Amino acid sequence: MTVTAPRQVDPAEDAHSEELAFLAAYDDGPRPPGWRLTPRAVVTFVVGSGGDTLALPKGRKAAGAPARLEIKAKFVGERALVERAVVTLAGERGLLLVGEPGTAKSMLSELLAAAVSGSSQLVVQGTAGTTEDQLRYGWNYALLLAEGPSPRALVPSPVLTAMRGGGVVRVEEVTRCLPEVQDALVSILSDRRIAVPELSGTADSTVHAAPGFTVIATANLRDRGVSEMSAALKRRFNFEAVGPIGDLAAETELVRRQATAALARVEAEFSVDAVVLEALVTAFRDLRSGVSQEGWSVERPSTVMSTAEAVAVATSLGLSDAYFPGDRDTLSLLPGHLLGVVRKDDPADAARLLGYWDGPVRRRAESGARTWRRLWELRDVLDA
Repeated sequence: MTVTAPRQVDPAEDAHSEELAFLAAYDDGPRPPGWRLTPRAVVTFVVGSGGDTLALPKGRKAAGAPARLEIKAKFVGERALVERAVVTLAGERGLLLVGEPGTAKSMLSELLAAAVSGSSQLVVQGTAGTTEDQLRYGWNYALLLAEGPSPRALVPSPVLTAMRGGGVVRVEEVTRCLPEVQDALVSILSDRRIAVPELSGTADSTVHAAPGFTVIATANLRDRGVSEMSAALKRRFNFEAVGPIGDLAAETELVRRQATAALARVEAEFSVDAVVLEALVTAFRDLRSGVSQEGWSVERPSTVMSTAEAVAVATSLGLSDAYFPGDRDTLSLLPGHLLGVVRKDDPADAARLLGYWDGPVRRRAESGARTWRRLWELRDVLDA
């Protein structure tokens, strides 16, 4: 009997295995070489079935899935963006997802990889310390010394593994990689093969990409100056910009859903009041955009007020309520958490948050909104 150790977070292919199995049986249309699902089913997996319950055609069965299933939306964004991304991958062209930090670029790349090739775990994390070997291959030096260069001693990179299997490899934060590492990616995307000169004269001296191989990379717009991508590398990707969520209700629901999932992992219930949650998301949106929902001007802090940060604050509020029930009202904790977020990049941003309190928060309080009156009364927390 195999016992699976508990995990904090499951990869997309495990977390949504039932939906993936259902969609593989539901849509038997044409699939690009190496794909687990049809392009249409990949889009449905990412954006959901729109509240509809789908039913398998008569006579079809899906192992590990029911005959009827509603596909939940996992990415909140434009369906057209997801469709363009899927078409890019179907053409075996590199896909680059760009945007501000915290806009779910990595989550979208994981979902796409899981749906297309069944695995989202072939990943290279781009940093200043990422080496060319992490894009190509390395060696088991004990075997290398004992046997010399051999296929058994070669340690494939995630890229090489994806090429052999015709899968999707993810390169996170590609602009954080040094230029020489990015150049290695140029040749991989151009030639679709990796030479292993140490194995010259053998059948393993060149690894050719199997049908279906492609690359999904992500890049933060704020990291453009770290290692600017060369024109040659840019030409090998289709760019898709992933922006912030446009709708307040949709963003609030996403924050609630992800915070609820985070508390479920520690076996706690998320019980933050809906009004508090909406105030939290509203503050993030105002500070992110530089204008309140009423149209009042707001001085933007230098830090990124992303949805991911809003989820982190909502989770902290939920944990406080779960572990310290009744100690204080949850709303009273919000100003302190917001202050912690805005001071991450520049301590001077605390003054901008105070300006937000003296502007939109005060004006909403004067209009009689109970939640915002309470937040205005908590102004001293920011001035301490």
